[in-house]
Amino acid sequence: MAFTLSEIMAARRQQSQAQPHAAQRGARTAVEVDEYSTNPTQAFTFYNINQGRFQPPHVHMVDPMPHDTPKPPGYTRFVCISDTHSRTDAIQMPYGDVFIHAGDFTELGLPSEVKKFNDWLGTLPYDIKIVIAGNHELTFDQEFMADLIKQDFYYFPSASKLKPENYENVQSLLTNCIYLQDSEVTVRGFRIYGSPWQPWYYGWGFNLPRGQALLDKWNQIPENTDILVTHCPPLGFLDWVPKKMQRVGCMELLNTVQRRVQPKLHVFGHIHEGYGMMTDGTTTFVNASACTVNFLPMNPPIVFDLPNPRTT
Repeated sequence: MAFTLSEIMAARRQQSQAQPHAAQRGARTAVEVDEYSTNPTQAFTFYNINQGRFQPPHVHMVDPMPHDTPKPPGYTRFVCISDTHSRTDAIQMPYGDVFIHAGDFTELGLPSEVKKFNDWLGTLPYDIKIVIAGNHELTFDQEFMADLIKQDFYYFPSASKLKPENYENVQSLLTNCIYLQDSEVTVRGFRIYGSPWQPWYYGWGFNLPRGQALLDKWNQIPENTDILVTHCPPLGFLDWVPKKMQRVGCMELLNTVQRRVQPKLHVFGHIHEGYGMMTDGTTTFVNASACTVNFLPMNPPIVFDLPNPRTT
């Protein structure tokens, strides 16, 4: 991807003038729509060339912690998983305190799939279980379903044939967890926020255009969030799709996480090929997709320990 000299120099001036100044003040800057928002692959290349933003020393890969690692005293262990797609039977779940599922726990969000997932949640021993929806939970996106059942050509036949009374309260089927949708909960002193949205992705649920529409969702995330759970990844962090040779993460989510919210842990999934962990020194990014690109549930859950917050 080619860039003009003026573009490169403008980016360097912006970086040298704005970013160090904010760091000196210890301030968290407001986030605006990025000029390369609609082309994440171009944005990744541009900011890597000019700022080295997605490579060492700014970011590093992290090896997932072995499941049998002893938990230090005074810590909480989070068990992170995503994109199980109704394939939980073969997944071995490790020891932990708080369970986090970052969406796509079904194929289409059918009530029968949600009930099966909820039954599985009921067998898990974790003290707290937190779940968000993903683009495959079609019935959790009420506006999407309203449009779907009006279409002459049914792209998702089994979902589009549902009657509204069969899915309008589908969230109530999740009785064995805390369900978050643009909302938060505080558990064990950790403030956790969850959101299901992502940039448009092949006409599935919870899709929004890149830019202001998504930024409006991310602006709802409180600044003092400790753990952020989204379905989609931020740009440049475990968002590479090799088959298409593209980055598909959200630029506005990246800037929200790094410049404003700065959580300790950011858990997501969505891009099965991106399974793994990275850090920028402030936030640890976890793509916890259980399924591979071929929808085989072969990736184990990722565990992460955080020191318990001090209480007054």
